[in-house]
Amino acid sequence: SQYGSDDWQRFCRANNLAPSMSRRGNCWDNAVAESFFSSLKKERIRKRIYKTRDLARADIFDYIEVFYNRARRHSHLGGVSPEAFEQASS
Repeated sequence: SQYGSDDWQRFCRANNLAPSMSRRGNCWDNAVAESFFSSLKKERIRKRIYKTRDLARADIFDYIEVFYNRARRHSHLGGVSPEAFEQASS
């Protein structure tokens, strides 16, 4: 794989970086990120065709900052949005 290659390993050592990757074929190693990107693709990206990279970037930013982090209901918050969860907690 590109992240396990000798060139990549040398680059990391030369730049004092600690390479980190999950085990091959095990999506459970990074389940939170996998779940987020699955939601992003299913709820936003697959429903649209972007004419430019800038439009895609702006729409994805909107999804994350306006919808996902504020309004979208999350199962780990008991099925409420982050905003509703914060209001109930304060």
